[in-house]
Amino acid sequence: MGIHQTMDSLRERSSFVKESLHKSQTITDNMVSILGSFDHRLSALETAMRPTQIKTHSIRSAHDNIDKTLKAAEVILTQFDQTRKAEAKILRGPHEDLESYLEAIDQLRANVRFFSSKKSFKSSDGIINHANSLLAKAISKLEDEFRHLLTNYSKPVEPDRLFDCLPNSLRPSTSGKQSDVGSKTHSENRKPSLETVTFTLPTLIPPRVIPLLHDLAQQMVQAGHQQQLFRIYRDTRGAVLEQSLRKLGVERLSKDDVQKMQWEVLEAKIGNWIHYMRIAVKLLFSGEKKICDQIFDGVESLKTQCFAEVTASSVAMLLSFGEAIAKSKRSPEKLFVLLDMYEIMRELQPEIETLFESKACTEMREAAMSLAKRLAQTAQETFVDFEEAVEKDATKTAVLDGTVHPLTSYVINYVKFLYDYQSTLKQLFQEFDPNDPESQLASVTTRIMQALQNNLDGKSKQYKDPALTQLFLMNNIHYIVRSVRRSEAKDMLGDDWVQIHRRIVQQHANQYKRISWAKILQCLTVQGTNSSGGGDSNSGVSRATIKDRFKTFNIQIEELHQRQSQWTIPDSELRESLRLAVAEVLLPAYRSFLKRFGPMIENGKNPTKYIRYSPENLEQMLGEFFESKTWSEQKR
Repeated sequence: MGIHQTMDSLRERSSFVKESLHKSQTITDNMVSILGSFDHRLSALETAMRPTQIKTHSIRSAHDNIDKTLKAAEVILTQFDQTRKAEAKILRGPHEDLESYLEAIDQLRANVRFFSSKKSFKSSDGIINHANSLLAKAISKLEDEFRHLLTNYSKPVEPDRLFDCLPNSLRPSTSGKQSDVGSKTHSENRKPSLETVTFTLPTLIPPRVIPLLHDLAQQMVQAGHQQQLFRIYRDTRGAVLEQSLRKLGVERLSKDDVQKMQWEVLEAKIGNWIHYMRIAVKLLFSGEKKICDQIFDGVESLKTQCFAEVTASSVAMLLSFGEAIAKSKRSPEKLFVLLDMYEIMRELQPEIETLFESKACTEMREAAMSLAKRLAQTAQETFVDFEEAVEKDATKTAVLDGTVHPLTSYVINYVKFLYDYQSTLKQLFQEFDPNDPESQLASVTTRIMQALQNNLDGKSKQYKDPALTQLFLMNNIHYIVRSVRRSEAKDMLGDDWVQIHRRIVQQHANQYKRISWAKILQCLTVQGTNSSGGGDSNSGVSRATIKDRFKTFNIQIEELHQRQSQWTIPDSELRESLRLAVAEVLLPAYRSFLKRFGPMIENGKNPTKYIRYSPENLEQMLGEFFESKTWSEQKR
C-alpha cells in the first residue's frame, strides 16, 4: 500500500517535470522568435537614424567654427582697441607720461606685427599703414624729447665741482682763484702722499634721467634713427664738454702763441695744463664714458662712436698745447716742465688706453701716445743742449772774490732737481734705448759735471792773481763735491768720483798756499837757512838784513790781508780748514824768526817800526781772511 502510494507520487512528479520542460521549450522558442524580430527592427532603426546623426555632426562642426571665429574676432577687436588707446597716448605726446608713451610705441609695433601676420584680414593693410604713420610721428616726438632731456640736463661742470672730485693733495689752494689750480710748487707736487688717492666722478647728468634717455635711445635705434640719435648726442654733449674745459681754463694755443709768451706766464700755463689733463682724463672723459655706456647700453657701435665724437674736439684742444710746447724753441729751463708734462702723460696712459680702446678712438689714443713720445724726444734733446750750454757758457760776469760762480750753483741745482725725476728719466731713456737706464742717467750726469768743470777752468783764467784762480777752483769744485755727496747723484756717480774730486779740491788748496805764502815764508829765512834752525845761526847776519826782512814781511802780510780778506770761501768748514793749514806753516816760522832775530831789533832804535805783529796779531789777521770784507770794513 505504501509502495503504490509512493510510485503514484513519483509518476505525478515525473509528469509535472515533463510538462514544465515542454512549457520552457515553448517559452524559449517564443523568446528566440521575439529577439529575431528585435534585431530586424534595430537594423531598420539604425538605417532610419543615420541621416540624423550626419546632421548632428555638421551642426557640432558649425558650432566649433563659429566659436573659433568669435574668438578670432575678439583678438582682432582687442588689437583695434589697443591701437586706439596707443594712438591716444601718442597724440598726447611724451611730456606727460614718458613711460606710458614708450609702452604705446611698443604696443603699436606689436599691432603692426600682428596685422602683418593676418594678411587674409581685409583691413590689415590699412591698419598697418595707419600704425606706421603713428609710429613715425611718435619717433619724431621721441627725438624732440631726447634732445629736450639731454639739453636740459647737460650743463657745463663748474671748476669748483671738479676740484671737489679731486684727492685733497691735488686740490688747488683755498684762495678761490681758478689760476691756483697749478700753483703748488714742483716739490710740493712731487711729495708722495700717504692718503689714498681717490677720484670721484662728477655727476654729468642726474642719475634719474639716465634710464629715460636709455629707453628713448633704444626706441630710436629700433626705429632705425641711429644717425639722428648720434648727431643729437654728439652735438649736445660735445659742446658741453668743451664748455666745462674752457670754464676750467683750457685754451687752444698754437706754437706761435707759446713762443711769444714770457717764460713766467708760460710756466704757469704748463703747470695748469698738467692739472687740466688729469682732471679731463680722470674726471670729465671718464664721466662721459660712463654716461655713454649707460645711455647706449646694448648698442656697442653707437656707444663707441658717440664717445669718440663727443671727446674728439676736447682731446685735440688739450693735446695741441702739449704739441706746441714740445715743438717750441728748446731752452734749459723748459726741461723740467717737459719732464712734468711727459710724466703726466705716462701717469694717464693706462686710463687713456682704457677709455679710448675702441677702434673709433684710435686716432685720439695714438695722438696721446705720440705726444708722450714727442715730449720725451724734446726733453732728451734739451739734455744735449744743456750740456753744450754749460760747457760754452761765456758769462763775462766774474766773481771778484773767488766764491762759487752762479753757473756752478745753477748747474748743481739743475742736476739735483733732475734727480727728483729719477724714475721718469729712466722711463724716458727707455723710450729710445732699452739698455740699462741707470747707466744712461749716470752718463748724462757725468757729462754735465765734466762740462761744468771745463767751463770753470776757462773762467778761472780771467783772474790776474794765480792764487785767486786756485781759490776759485777750490771753492767751486768743493761746492760740487759737497752737493753731490748730499744728493741722490752720489749713488749714480759713485764713491770713486767723489774721492777723485775731493783730491782735486785739496790740490787747489795746496796750490793756493804755495802761490800765496811761499814768498812771504822766504822772508822768514836767512841765507837759505830756515828760521826754525837753532844755535848761533844768526851770527854774521847784519841788523840791516834782519830789518829788511821784517819790513818786507810786514808789507807782504798787509798786502795779503788787505787783498785776501776781500776774497770769499763760503763754506765755513773749508774756510777754517784753509786758515788752519796756513797758520800751521806761517805761525811756527814767524815765532822762530822772531825768537832768533827779534832781540837784534828790540835792542836798536824804534823797534816797533819793524816788529809790528806778534804771533797773536797774525793769528787774528788770518781769522779775517776769506770773509769778503770791503776795504772800508778793514780800516774800521
